[in-house]
Amino acid sequence: MTCSPFNKNLKHLIPFLYKNIVSHDSNTLTVAVCPATPEQKDGANSLAEKLGIPLAQIDSREFEFLLICSDDGLALKQTGPRTPLPVAAGFTDPKMEYRLKHGGGRRQALSRAVGLKKNLHPTVSDATGGLGRDAFILAHLGCQVHILERSPILAAMLEDGLQRAGRKSKTAETAARILFTCIDSKVFLRRLNEQKRPEVIYLDPMYPERTKSSLVKKEMRMLRRLAGNDRDAAELLDIALHCTRNSVVVKRPRLAPPLGNKTPSHSIKGRSSRFDVYLV
Repeated sequence: MTCSPFNKNLKHLIPFLYKNIVSHDSNTLTVAVCPATPEQKDGANSLAEKLGIPLAQIDSREFEFLLICSDDGLALKQTGPRTPLPVAAGFTDPKMEYRLKHGGGRRQALSRAVGLKKNLHPTVSDATGGLGRDAFILAHLGCQVHILERSPILAAMLEDGLQRAGRKSKTAETAARILFTCIDSKVFLRRLNEQKRPEVIYLDPMYPERTKSSLVKKEMRMLRRLAGNDRDAAELLDIALHCTRNSVVVKRPRLAPPLGNKTPSHSIKGRSSRFDVYLV
């Protein structure tokens, strides 16, 4: 088995990807593709060429992150000592399988926030795709979901994870309900004509950075370094409110202020997070 190839959705980004793969808030971010085994070299080389980033060895510390290409899919690893475990868009792993089985179904806060009911499955645009976990849950529960992600590296991981989910009998039906596009959501939503607007737009921007880094999950710190702090999240909310048919749902830390200080129509609270619902 070889590393899944990148498809045509990202070709418009290729000429300038590597020069522009930077943290939005810090210094230049360096990323390379790395084959986990010699058998993965051809697939890894093809991915590196399409992304416009270098190819590196598995033990390289020349780059801050390695996008590892293996039989299990694409995974992002931070280099250096005492670094967190690699992260991946793992839609077929045991953790996701457990969440799909025991996450609460339509009774969970996410489902209630988007208005999912027994005979009602709204169309959803996930405008901050990330690793796609919430989008995959909504698709599993019957929603048609369009994932949008602007980070080329996260997009590569998402696309690979969705392709692999589509080849598994347990997840193929769910994966078939998901459309994926690598694009800045602000650009995409502004281009939508009224007939194609989703019923719900879902936003899960990076949580506000805490002063004590130990309070932030290691995975979240990696994603923040890769994708930035989503400083334009309030602007995205403004755009989304004009581009949805029914509502915008924003995931926030349970005690954080509303995004952009916009008071929601109502909120659904969980143990550590809440979903602010803006009806239009």
